[in-house]
Amino acid sequence: MIYVNGRFLKQNITGVQRFAIELLYSLSKIRGDIVILVPNKEKILKLHNLENFKVIEVKGGDGIIWEQITLPRYLHSVGNPLLLNLCNTSPVFYKNKISTVHDITFLKYPQSYSWKFRAVYRIMIPMILRTSHKIITVSEFSKIDICNYYNIPRDSINVIYNAVSDQFYDKKLNQSEKKGYALAVSSPNLHKNFGPMIEAFQKANINLDLKIIGSMSGTFKSHNYEIKTKNINFVGRVNDEELINLYQYAEFFIFPSLYEGFGIPPLEAQACGCPVLSSNTASLPEVLGNSAHYFNPNSIDDMTNSIKEIYNNKDLKDHLIESGHINLKRFDWNISANKMNLIIQEVLGV
Repeated sequence: MIYVNGRFLKQNITGVQRFAIELLYSLSKIRGDIVILVPNKEKILKLHNLENFKVIEVKGGDGIIWEQITLPRYLHSVGNPLLLNLCNTSPVFYKNKISTVHDITFLKYPQSYSWKFRAVYRIMIPMILRTSHKIITVSEFSKIDICNYYNIPRDSINVIYNAVSDQFYDKKLNQSEKKGYALAVSSPNLHKNFGPMIEAFQKANINLDLKIIGSMSGTFKSHNYEIKTKNINFVGRVNDEELINLYQYAEFFIFPSLYEGFGIPPLEAQACGCPVLSSNTASLPEVLGNSAHYFNPNSIDDMTNSIKEIYNNKDLKDHLIESGHINLKRFDWNISANKMNLIIQEVLGV
């Protein structure tokens, strides 16, 4: 049996949780021995389809207490099997494990996180790196970043890319069917860079609304963006069906992040036929290649100019849509799952 740390199943979906669940779906097509361990079955988010998995409830606390104490205690009681951890953390003193560290944003942009979060990760991550059989990350950029910061050899980390789930590949729309808005997916974290992006969009002064998916954070509220201009529209949290619809009908998608270990939303936009404007930093050039129109996320003027350029250029939009579809062929959850399976087999010695 391969046991999985299922703590993430009660968390809201971000790229980290998306990586975990999609990889497990594809891994379940290869292996029939996956068992997911959770602290409380009733708290699993309803959107997760776990019909193909055996899920075992291991009672005894929640959160980090469950992960660091209850989970390893249970594993010891069943013979210390291999534990697969897909969402940055793992029981630090349990050694028969594979762990995933997506990035080190908490070190590069500490302002994005609470002091408590940073303190826990500063202690846990180096211990996880030392006590895991294998470490997984999601891009060559993150691999180099982690290795350089912690001074560990590059061959100690394996790269497994994210991909896009099948549901995002939907009908292709013509540009004439678009509905007159630009789209972005928000986060209150500072490194996501949404304040400057909103300022750049306002400065561009184009005849489009900007729809921002995600909760309206305190950062946005403090700037009072909705009062300043009527064309900034905070959509709130949406489900995947609503997200796909928003991607499909957007004129273009903006991804202004200062730091990403991977960055799934631009690929989701490309799968839905939406041209992508992207920051030129961190892992994004690796993930997007020549399929995005890049800007400097530290320059509001550069973001403004990029928004103006794509707004007025149908040929550029068509080119980005086509190159986006080509770019997507590089990423596939089945390929990623096969890579993970080879790593599991190597650890198991089979």
